[in-house]
Amino acid sequence: MLSGNCGTATTRATPAGAEAAGHDVTFTAVAQTAGISRATCYRNRELRAIIDTYRSRHGDILTLTALADRVDNLTQTLHALADKVRHQEEEIRSLKRATQPPARRSQTPD
Repeated sequence: MLSGNCGTATTRATPAGAEAAGHDVTFTAVAQTAGISRATCYRNRELRAIIDTYRSRHGDILTLTALADRVDNLTQTLHALADKVRHQEEEIRSLKRATQPPARRSQTPD
């Protein structure tokens, strides 16, 4: 049985219930079938695991377009993270230079 404050709505919010209602098994469809918010589906770990398991078992079939979209999205995310890391590394170098005392020159007689 699922725990949490979802009550009987959680019991109705099963992937089988969404499928029986003629919906694809998605978080949105399960939430609509159960009369709960999508956020509840995502926040309730047990419910989320059930939905994810059902989706993977019954096939989230990826089309080439969907797969290309995912790859493009991941590539954009990777580039954004790389830019952020570069910016932070530059900031760290700048702060280190600002906080280091100037190097002394040794005074040796010529």
